[in-house]
Amino acid sequence: MLQSSDAYRCKIASMLVQAYRAADAIADKFGFYDLSGRLIEIMRLAAEKSGDLLATAVVGYVRAETFFASGQLARGRRLLEQAANNVSPGVSKHAAADHGALHMRAAVIAARAGLSEYAEDHLTEARNAASRLMERIYSGTAFGSASVRIHDVSVALDLAVPEMALRAAAGWRPPDNVPAERKSHYYIDIGRAQSQIECPEAALEAFRVAYTIAPEHVRAHPQVIETLTELKRSGALAVTEVRRFIVRSGILMPSS
Repeated sequence: MLQSSDAYRCKIASMLVQAYRAADAIADKFGFYDLSGRLIEIMRLAAEKSGDLLATAVVGYVRAETFFASGQLARGRRLLEQAANNVSPGVSKHAAADHGALHMRAAVIAARAGLSEYAEDHLTEARNAASRLMERIYSGTAFGSASVRIHDVSVALDLAVPEMALRAAAGWRPPDNVPAERKSHYYIDIGRAQSQIECPEAALEAFRVAYTIAPEHVRAHPQVIETLTELKRSGALAVTEVRRFIVRSGILMPSS
């Protein structure tokens, strides 16, 4: 009876990790970083009680948000590497997916730190894991070859090589089994890359595609707002055209 009760408590703790993760996703996207940090700490405590290594991996993945927000990129990358090393990809499909997702996120944080070799090493690990899996949601995170390719684009952009980002995206569209938010982010990155190589019409078109896929994601995305602000300021595109998209999409731009 005691063993059964312990197993039940562990299962509840694992479920709480996912519940707190959902709450954290909302807090992080709306910029409530103090609340996000608190929710991640509660997630960590629940994961410890669950005794589930995969729940601990989920916490490691989500915890990286705090290092993106604070700019502690080196520490964030080390913790993601440690979390990935604690998950043996050969144990199960979920373990392989968690291992790959942790490396996928480590690639982004390495790229933001300007560490191109580390970023590519992490992407290679992620590709290896994805090659054995179908694209789907594992432990609350989308993972598979399509997700890794989307991160190829993000990493190139974070390394300030927009041309490489567009080469990675050339002639490819995310399949239907990729979640809408991740597909939308892919087109947001294409739009940012197009803007950086001074192709404003293509940038705005990519944002339009992103908006049709996940309107709320685009509406609140800080990099969309930043790029639209630059397009308005530069005059590279008719201001009325930019404003029309802003009004139609309901984006709240900062007052100038």
